[in-house]
Amino acid sequence: MKKIIEHIRKKLTSSYTQGEIAALTRIIATELLEFKDSVYFLREEVTLTAEQQQALDRATEGLAQQMPIQHILGYEIFCGLKFKVNSNVLIPRPETQELVEWIVAESKGKKKILDIGTGSGCIAISIASKIDNSEVHAWDISCNALGIAKENSKINGTHVTFAQHDILGNISCENKFDIIVSNPPYIKESEKAQMSANVLNWEPATALFVPNDDPLLFYRAIAQKATDMLHPQGMIFFEINREHGGEICDMLAMQGYTDIELRKDFADNDRMIKARKK
Repeated sequence: MKKIIEHIRKKLTSSYTQGEIAALTRIIATELLEFKDSVYFLREEVTLTAEQQQALDRATEGLAQQMPIQHILGYEIFCGLKFKVNSNVLIPRPETQELVEWIVAESKGKKKILDIGTGSGCIAISIASKIDNSEVHAWDISCNALGIAKENSKINGTHVTFAQHDILGNISCENKFDIIVSNPPYIKESEKAQMSANVLNWEPATALFVPNDDPLLFYRAIAQKATDMLHPQGMIFFEINREHGGEICDMLAMQGYTDIELRKDFADNDRMIKARKK
């Protein structure tokens, strides 16, 4: 095991910090190569099979090219569930788990829920697994993303109704919902320079970026359509760019929403908003 760890460190030293290498090494050893934690921590003697050696080589080569470890494993754990991920969907983030927890806590009998821009399906599927007898719908513009989301729903044993829609276009929807949630694109094009290569090169730009001159593009469109799609007293939840929390709250108020609440994430950044339709 010591030789394996040293091999990984040597391959990744030029691309990652020592802390990142330590975290990645443990994931490779315990998740990808499937050695027990005790084997990893005690540096026990092991023998790699041919398949394990190939997997190790692919992992170190991919990581050296800034491929996310989730793409190498093929999945990410979110809200205790396993989600298949690839370059067609965003990798679920810990901050989004907090949004799901907030929705579950606020659901209080509200059962009909729509997730707009579902991607991997992590929000919709997690909600469906946590709120008994819920009717969850999920939309995305990408047919490739919807394919992954449908697989994830099957993997996790949930029933979610998926549909392809462009929220910026004309949508005919006869359903009325108790809750609408969205984690839409919210990173401004000007922020690309601050982002790491493992995001820029491996995750879908259409799910990340908005024009510099209209950072509220998706929030405004969703809020407008939600006024027709929500039941009276229905709620809307957003994950947001931390720089625009106040602006989004003001926009929601102008559209007639009430009980608007802005919350911070575990890193103390403005990250999520809840509002209520009159």
